[in-house]
Amino acid sequence: MDGPAELLRDFVNTYDVEGDTDELASPAELAVWLRERGLISGSDRAVDDDWALAVHLREGLRTVLRHGHEAAPAPVADLDAALAALPVRVTLASGAPEAEPLGTGATRGLGLLVKAIMDARAGGGWHRLKVCASDTCQWAFIDASKNRSRAWCSMRVCGNRTKTRAYRARRQAPAPAS
Repeated sequence: MDGPAELLRDFVNTYDVEGDTDELASPAELAVWLRERGLISGSDRAVDDDWALAVHLREGLRTVLRHGHEAAPAPVADLDAALAALPVRVTLASGAPEAEPLGTGATRGLGLLVKAIMDARAGGGWHRLKVCASDTCQWAFIDASKNRSRAWCSMRVCGNRTKTRAYRARRQAPAPAS
């Protein structure tokens, strides 16, 4: 994994809104996803509560990223509820605040995602992490543009669709009466 922002992007993208497919459709699939990223050991398993919490965390992240990082209280409250359910201790051992996941297995793996949020924030990747502005897409991406103004996951696909719809709507609008 390249870094915490990439991990969070990949986690949000486990659900494909446009295709309505979910890589985390069960506790077993959650365990596989966490294991493949080195967040849990080969013998760790996930249970229904872990899975429900993972989905809540993922969708809370998607909502906050979609509404911008200075999101309204409601989207932030959803994510905060998921974060509050995870056993994580904040320490100052290194001089800067760090998240230390507690628990074992999938619970600890989800706690490492909380740590990734804090690490992305501290490392500058958090504000570059976004969700596509297209309602039908909502794919997470990292905005590498100089001024962080990118709105779509892909200009060729989602950006083009959005601009074409707007153009057609303008062309079909009746001319203003003089």
